[in-house]
Amino acid sequence: MTVTAPAPDLLKPPVRPLGQRVFDIILWGGIATMLIVGFGPVEMEKLPLLFQNSENMRQFGRDFIRPDWSDWRLLVTQMWVTIQIALWGTTIAVVLAVPLGLLGARNVTPSYIQMPIRRVMDALRSIPDLVIGTMFVVAVGLGPFAGVMALALNTGGVLGKLFSEAVESIDKGPVEGVRATGAAPLQEIVWGVIPQVAPLWTSYALYRFESNSRAATVLGLIGAGGIGQILFDSLNSFSYGRVAAISIVIVVAVSIIDLLSQTIRSRLL
Repeated sequence: MTVTAPAPDLLKPPVRPLGQRVFDIILWGGIATMLIVGFGPVEMEKLPLLFQNSENMRQFGRDFIRPDWSDWRLLVTQMWVTIQIALWGTTIAVVLAVPLGLLGARNVTPSYIQMPIRRVMDALRSIPDLVIGTMFVVAVGLGPFAGVMALALNTGGVLGKLFSEAVESIDKGPVEGVRATGAAPLQEIVWGVIPQVAPLWTSYALYRFESNSRAATVLGLIGAGGIGQILFDSLNSFSYGRVAAISIVIVVAVSIIDLLSQTIRSRLL
């Protein structure tokens, strides 16, 4: 049997179009240029100081590896408050994100509704938690409620964007099938859209709850309650042993939340 050799053209590697290659050069060249330009403003020249001031780092490390557990009951109690802040903040955020996600999806609402909703979500995501939290501290005083509302608004903007992108990626078939039965637009969403995006929405919400459990600790800086307030008080007083104990409590709590989230995902998704 005679074996025919492949044509020489078939052995050549595929060549990307010139336009794509130019785009890649511009993209990666732009990123490299931004890194070079940003070297000075972000003070990357201070990197050698990490090794020159090694005695300071060793002193910090010696204190940090000896956690102070004298107030462990208080730390656990305040960590539980922080988790409750994150839970309530995420729950309110989901309630906000569902209508925002549907109204901000191009395949569900017309552009004159979708575009303003997108800008609202941009604003909610752009304002830092600390700024929103400070506004609520001024309005209602110090305490966990300010932290709940700060997380709710910021996370609402983030989840709204993720929810809308999930809606935009759905299969049109089920929606058209529901529409063919004479269903109203709201029924199309309930029976054609929601069942497709519910698993992704659940995954996004669980992930943001994990993130908010960490973010809630930072809100202690403005007096929003929880373990974060004790953390910043300990840092300001250079009580690094207590800081180490607080860090361990936070890591354990977030790890438990992560395990619970994985269990919930495996049952629901």
